[in-house]
Amino acid sequence: MQNKNNSFQLILYSVLVSAALTALIGFTAASLTRFEIVGHTVAFAYPWRLVEHSDMARVTAWLGYILHNLSVWGLIWYAKREKPKYTSNLQWFNWALIGVNVLFAVLHVIQTQIWYDGLAQDVPEITALGSVAVMLMIIIILETPRRGLIFGKKFKFHTAFIDIVKKYHGYLFAWAIIYDYWYHPTANTFGHLMGFYYNFLIIAQSALIFNRAHLNKYWTFFLEAFVLIHGVAVAIFQGQEFWQMFAFGFGAMIILTQMYGLGLSTWTKRGLAISFLIGTVGFYAYMGRLGALNEVIRIPMIDYLFIFVIYGLFLLINWIINLFKHKPEIDAVSGTD
Repeated sequence: MQNKNNSFQLILYSVLVSAALTALIGFTAASLTRFEIVGHTVAFAYPWRLVEHSDMARVTAWLGYILHNLSVWGLIWYAKREKPKYTSNLQWFNWALIGVNVLFAVLHVIQTQIWYDGLAQDVPEITALGSVAVMLMIIIILETPRRGLIFGKKFKFHTAFIDIVKKYHGYLFAWAIIYDYWYHPTANTFGHLMGFYYNFLIIAQSALIFNRAHLNKYWTFFLEAFVLIHGVAVAIFQGQEFWQMFAFGFGAMIILTQMYGLGLSTWTKRGLAISFLIGTVGFYAYMGRLGALNEVIRIPMIDYLFIFVIYGLFLLINWIINLFKHKPEIDAVSGTD
């Protein structure tokens, strides 16, 4: 019981600290109106960039991102080297990760206040969107041994493939979320604040490595499913018509895969699936958009396609490696020099 209480407290603290850091951004960003930004132009041309960017903005944004990323990677490496057991208490590397992440989170706020520009001045917006998307798709692979891939059905990935994902996912997730955080200036639009809050939640999860809270199935489900809330809210706020694709696409991922990690009863899962199906068809029928029902399967198709493309590349590389490993043996048996 004590372990469960500690896990709940750490998750609660993570939610509250993330909210506090987001509030800091919200309160301080009021002064950013003095900067002249590009604004909305065409799709995927990031609006929150200075019209006249400076070298100092570029240097401070990239330096802050690189130092933040390398610091977290270093702490993850040191933590893994110790091979610690999972505990209900915070260990030295948890405190170090918390401290480093809070420090750089605040530094980015200060950097924005002085120079404004994040990484967006130099790299396209799709890279920030893609970093988080890749993270979410790798989570599906990581969780497959526990909850299955589709409808709870197990998929037998190569053992070495799963081992690689388990061993290096922490580094990938840290890069994805830190890169996304430094990509944006700490502006206070609704979309920015929702995104930053999500950033901080994932960062908090990464800081809880080798802690039992890190494995809490309800917490990890919330972190995965939060993208639905974020995607829909931002799309509606920005007046984008494709919010339905986010709502029902990410909702489909919950029904197809994510809910199978919660330990729900068979009838509960069936009830949720049937309710989702009826609700989805009913909504599109009511909106007179039955012809657009394909929106629902776009996100699941992209997710599963990415997973199997990545797995296919692994199998190809693994085959090539094994081919070269076995060739000397074949040459030795045949007497070839």
